[in-house]
Amino acid sequence: MKLADYGAKWIKERPLAETTRERYEFAFRLHVVPYIGDVAVKDLKAGRVPTWWNRLAEEKVGRAARAKAYRVLRAIMNTAVDDQLARRNPCRIAKAGEDGSAERKTLTVDEVFAVADAIKPRYRVLVLLGAFTSLRFGELAALTRGDLNMRSGEVSVSKSQAELRGGRRVIKGPKSEAGVREVAIPKVILPVLADHLTRYVAAGTDAVVFVGPKGGRLRRHNFRKVWLAALVAAKITKTDVHFHDHRHTGNELAARAGATTKELMSRMGHATMRAALIYQHASRERDQEIANKISRNVAKAQRVQDKGHDG
Repeated sequence: MKLADYGAKWIKERPLAETTRERYEFAFRLHVVPYIGDVAVKDLKAGRVPTWWNRLAEEKVGRAARAKAYRVLRAIMNTAVDDQLARRNPCRIAKAGEDGSAERKTLTVDEVFAVADAIKPRYRVLVLLGAFTSLRFGELAALTRGDLNMRSGEVSVSKSQAELRGGRRVIKGPKSEAGVREVAIPKVILPVLADHLTRYVAAGTDAVVFVGPKGGRLRRHNFRKVWLAALVAAKITKTDVHFHDHRHTGNELAARAGATTKELMSRMGHATMRAALIYQHASRERDQEIANKISRNVAKAQRVQDKGHDG
């Protein structure tokens, strides 16, 4: 069986979420099939995979796209081994499945409020929640009145809005159990949120919290235009900041506030420690800065004391 046929069958029959299936199918069809799709599964050897991987790089396919295609191919070949169509999985390139840790773009607290003030009023609290609760765009777009506990100041995250390539939007569960969580809302945002609920949200627990001017659900592409316009209006020079990057501001603030790795994982909705440790690293750097400042102040005090003794 050719890899193209086996892979297509694998993606079709695998128990995957609709959005995940679409991403797998796209990565396989675009970045695997044109290069090695005609190879028989049993003939795909370890030496062939690096050649394919390097060719993708030569054709300027981005690191994240290559990593995704590699992960899909590796998963397909794992099943091929189980099906006894291949003796060994030929995908053995170290770290090829990692997207790479590009530098995260963040806004300062002042910049967050500048953007919130510059954006259309109905999206002001969306900007603030995105920054200070670390919720993803899809999670914010799926929020309903029933997800907000204004008395305790918490937001319940149990679903997310996803957009398929055809434009259809679906409400789905999180990628992992860690995605279901309760996130405390900073008190400074609660009055703004209460005002938003009064002005823009219909009655009833199922009413969507963030909608467009005509009452429809948010779309990433349309909101992207609004977001970029707000960055320009707020005179933010980091115009390459995506809304998803925006949530890293909250992650950094939580780390600097002393959140443990487990607490960061819970707040961010991550099942693994990798992302949380990035912010713990930032927190440790800040802690070192504080220690250095203390050290300078102590040394200064000691010099003054020594000068007094000499006198």
